[in-house]
Amino acid sequence: MTLTASDARFLDLALRLGARGAGATWPNPSVGCVIVRDGRILARAATAPGGRPHAETQALAAAGAAACGATAYVSLEPCAHGGATPPCAGALAAAGIARVVTALEDPDPRTAGQGHAALRAAGLEVVAGAAPEAAREAHRGFLSRVVRGRPWLTLKLAASCDGRIATATGESRWITGPEARRAVHALRARADAVLVGGGTARTDDPRLDVRGLGPVAQPVRLVASRLLDLPEEGRLAASAADPAAGPLWLCHGPDATPDRRSRWAARGAETVETAVSGRQIDPSALLATLGARGLGEVFCEGGGTFAASLLAAGLVDELVTFTAGLALGAEGRPALGALGVEALASAPRFRLAALRRVGPDAMALWRPVAPG
Repeated sequence: MTLTASDARFLDLALRLGARGAGATWPNPSVGCVIVRDGRILARAATAPGGRPHAETQALAAAGAAACGATAYVSLEPCAHGGATPPCAGALAAAGIARVVTALEDPDPRTAGQGHAALRAAGLEVVAGAAPEAAREAHRGFLSRVVRGRPWLTLKLAASCDGRIATATGESRWITGPEARRAVHALRARADAVLVGGGTARTDDPRLDVRGLGPVAQPVRLVASRLLDLPEEGRLAASAADPAAGPLWLCHGPDATPDRRSRWAARGAETVETAVSGRQIDPSALLATLGARGLGEVFCEGGGTFAASLLAAGLVDELVTFTAGLALGAEGRPALGALGVEALASAPRFRLAALRRVGPDAMALWRPVAPG
């Protein structure tokens, strides 16, 4: 079946609608739906915060009886399984939709082509998988969790032009400017969770929430600390029970003491046990644990040792770097811990995907290069 220019335009709108809900709908994908008849948009919707109602049912409700005979453009295959709500494929058919154009087949085994099949069985014309590359990018967190069993991981590094994150004395605020810090908050806002290692939590005492962007759905705040030896005073501890700051999950190893676990739980944090490797949390096991708990996209902000462990394990799907125009010298603290690289061929390698100026700083987006 041929995709017209109008089809492409309306499907792109559905993808952009869904992208607006990034970080607010997990464990469900943030789907966009546009209902069109005779070239006129009747309704548009995206998955609601929290994952329900789905985009299709909201758009159908907004279109009402006018949806009969219309075309629905959906950024992901309509679900075929019932749960808290009936299947969207059935709702589209029941509303009299004549044609459905989707960007990508849903790999979730509960749907995986069954939504398209149900629509065809009901007599609807179906154009499936019409924008797969754009849809894979828009739904990358959901797809990563379903297909790989772990979240999509973005690693952020902010450093001086010579790769340092602090002076020799530990001074680090602020290496980058306010525009870069605002951009970081925007990146936090589109993720399901924000992650740091225990060292960063001890040194910086971050809140890890989104600030300065108005009312937004706060991401889950994650700290990976094998022993749970985190400061029990300060901003992080004080915000553990603050719903405005978002949930706080403390990921620890089996050797974290029951006393520490219970004290943090009493403060309002959720303690999450995961496997360890040597003297630190196993990064692959950590991401598998987070995926099993429904998280699709995680934004990691370090620190250096933890970031190095993620890179060494090949778990970084996207690298975002902020580079400031100052030099701190060899005595400054490096942005990354030891990677054990002895040859250039074995170093994690990335390709530049985007570069832009952010105030006085440079922001670069990098994607991993497959080995070989």
